[in-house]
Amino acid sequence: MTEPLIDPASASASWAHRFTLGDWNTRASVRISEHTYQLPPDLKRQLETRHWFAPEFLPYLNHPAIKAAGRAITHRLSANHLVYFLDYTTLLEHRIVNRSVETIVHNELGVSIPPRMKTAALQLYTDEAYHALFSNSLAEQIADIYDMTDRPVVPHRIARLNALLNRTPDKHKALAWFLVGFVSETIIAKELLDVCRDTLVSSVQEMLRDHLADEARHSRYFCEVFHHLWVQLNCGQRTFTARSLAEILLIFFEIDERWLGESLRSAGLSEASVAQILGDLTGSQAQRLRVRSSAGATLNAMKKAGFFDLPANRQLFSRAGLFDE
Repeated sequence: MTEPLIDPASASASWAHRFTLGDWNTRASVRISEHTYQLPPDLKRQLETRHWFAPEFLPYLNHPAIKAAGRAITHRLSANHLVYFLDYTTLLEHRIVNRSVETIVHNELGVSIPPRMKTAALQLYTDEAYHALFSNSLAEQIADIYDMTDRPVVPHRIARLNALLNRTPDKHKALAWFLVGFVSETIIAKELLDVCRDTLVSSVQEMLRDHLADEARHSRYFCEVFHHLWVQLNCGQRTFTARSLAEILLIFFEIDERWLGESLRSAGLSEASVAQILGDLTGSQAQRLRVRSSAGATLNAMKKAGFFDLPANRQLFSRAGLFDE
């Protein structure tokens, strides 16, 4: 029997022990999942009624040119997006989130870290390594079916985050790493929840559900750590945190125009159709709307920590279009 989906926004009541991952030893997918994440033998039949990825996350599938092209093109574009998402997840978990976790484990943040918080961070580190493993495994299977040989080495979002981190002054580097992990983990839980509500290819659905079960706990953990950290930061660190969070949030909701354009062209769409689709998805207003609709857990965690009690922070996020005063 399939477990009900965990809504990270309403699951805080099950958070039994502050600064822990609770029943991690009996619930984390790396420890207990029986799923193999192998593509099903009846894949062709499943694709008659199921999707590779939730269509609501791919609004361009409703474009007349794509609809006219038929189901095979829709499946190909959805598969392109899923493999891109899985490749991105593999890099994110290994090189971004786990590096963020290391700042907690190894006392890089310059604040007091309770032992139980460190233990939970090590558990989370283990989870993320497994998420990278099963994301990569599934991506390779799908890429093989569609003969995808030109996958991006570094997705746009990873490149943008790396650039932000590389230009961060050394005195704030560890804090920047933590903030990127905080935003990532509080956003991905809602993304997975929404994607899992659709009817997907069985192995994809199983993988995303297992991932969600872990990430719901991770999201709550990072919210707790952010609160613990925020109250200990000095004035200069708080100013850096506010400016960084505004930039990081916007980066997480940018569209990878180059990759999406190439994906659409690979399906035979005309340049006019590609330009129209990209035009509808890009632009600062569309980007800010995505932040406000999908980063609720992040913004709520900031609010609970007292971040928006500071008028300067409210003004900063209001001017950026990310917060209503």
